[in-house]
Amino acid sequence: MVSAIPNGNGAERPKKKLILNAFVEMCSGHQSPGLWKHPDDQSHRFNDVTHWIELAKLLETGSFHAMFIADVLGGYDVYQGGLDAAVKSAAQWPVNEPMMVIPAMAAATETIGFGVTVSTTYEQPYHLARRLSTLDHLTKGRVGWNVVTGYLDSAARNLGRTAQPDHEERYAICEEYMEVMYKLWNASWREGAVIRDRASGIYTDPACVREINHEGKYFKVPGPHICQPSPQRTPVIMQAGTSKFGQAFSSKHAEAVFVSGHTPASCTKGVAGIRAQAKAAGRDPYSIKIIAKICPVLGRTQEEAEAKFADYAAYGDVDGALALFGGWTGYDMAQYGDDEELRLVETNAIRSYMEGLGKHKPKVGKWTKKTLAKELIVGGLGFTPVGTPSVVADEMERWVEEADVDGFNICYAIMPQSFKDVIELLIPELRRRGLFWDGYEFPGATLRENLSLKKGQTKPAADHPASTYLWRAPETESTSAASDSVQVNGKCSSRTRTNNVNANGSGKQQDGMDPVAMQLA
Repeated sequence: MVSAIPNGNGAERPKKKLILNAFVEMCSGHQSPGLWKHPDDQSHRFNDVTHWIELAKLLETGSFHAMFIADVLGGYDVYQGGLDAAVKSAAQWPVNEPMMVIPAMAAATETIGFGVTVSTTYEQPYHLARRLSTLDHLTKGRVGWNVVTGYLDSAARNLGRTAQPDHEERYAICEEYMEVMYKLWNASWREGAVIRDRASGIYTDPACVREINHEGKYFKVPGPHICQPSPQRTPVIMQAGTSKFGQAFSSKHAEAVFVSGHTPASCTKGVAGIRAQAKAAGRDPYSIKIIAKICPVLGRTQEEAEAKFADYAAYGDVDGALALFGGWTGYDMAQYGDDEELRLVETNAIRSYMEGLGKHKPKVGKWTKKTLAKELIVGGLGFTPVGTPSVVADEMERWVEEADVDGFNICYAIMPQSFKDVIELLIPELRRRGLFWDGYEFPGATLRENLSLKKGQTKPAADHPASTYLWRAPETESTSAASDSVQVNGKCSSRTRTNNVNANGSGKQQDGMDPVAMQLA
């Protein structure tokens, strides 16, 4: 077991308390195509709100930090040149919109958080800022936003484009998107703006609400934000991607990063890159929580676990697995023969990919498309340990030590039994080793507080870019020469019109702009 973790400076950090999230999607099967056919699987109930309420309550009994909800905006149509394989096997098809069920789950629980996936490529920031603020209000601050740029051409075609913007441009769009979101959430409403004074008839002080006047390459948003500030203002920022552009984004914006690989070695470089870039940018590199994907198959004995895995795999769908693989990678494996060794094919990209996969799975003798599919059927592209709680906990500790991860996104083979096994078998072992809390650190608190383990840390840390936009209320009564609005008991006076935040790049200071707002110009 790991008693301490090297910090890269010759010293050691205390053993980590792991973050555990449930990794789900509003579809049948999610990462394990075909397992909806298993008699014990209930993932086909994804259209039933009671299914999600029951799942959220179950996860909260195990003190899971959050439910991390994936999403896609199109079908997996690369394999065999169409959607048939995905549609037939229910490979993330059909799939529902994830935001709508969160308020119901939040109303039935007290502390568990909800990370929701939304793309910045196909959604206007003004609209999304409103929806996420609403969710943060309704959940009392238990929302995270998994920021993605998209990867399916089918989504682009269905949303009015002939194809996706290229990878670099998607991240350029995303960067400006985040700027707009931070301005709306943090810069357009001053702290204390909502008064609700029945005597004066003032609900919100107009002097404490201003436009952001953002004008950029991709977005023009005058503002102000249509929602009052929510408990976290900015939802916990999550991201999934360790590409060059993904690392740059994560190191600047992310508070939690989702990584996936078959072994710790496959993630080590990406994790180190994110932490190094964060440090160079002036952020605490360990304020970014790295969460690895895992699909544990647990048994009270090794034999029981292996029998359970074999039982699950027997229900898997080969074409469904290859449909998912095609969507994730862009490779259509239908072009290859059933017995063809994929490490010897002429296509450089596929050959290189399979050679890399082979290094992490040395026990696999020959990599055919059927072999590949069998590797994906339970848990998809990621780590699928099979064994007793002790065996799985050992592997999780190895990931912490070798890849420097902070926790795990746990996906299921069978819904909800896989999560019940984690709660009944794995979590007690993790607690015995001091790797998981005995209960929520701050019951009823925000998601950010329970992820950071800092009571009162409802907003992003001071070294996070969102914090530079925060329009703070003054600490004492004052009349500022830089503003024509009068502060009364730390509140804005309604004597003046709304101040505007100059964010159009002109550099001209607006009347009444405070020093924090200068950072927006």
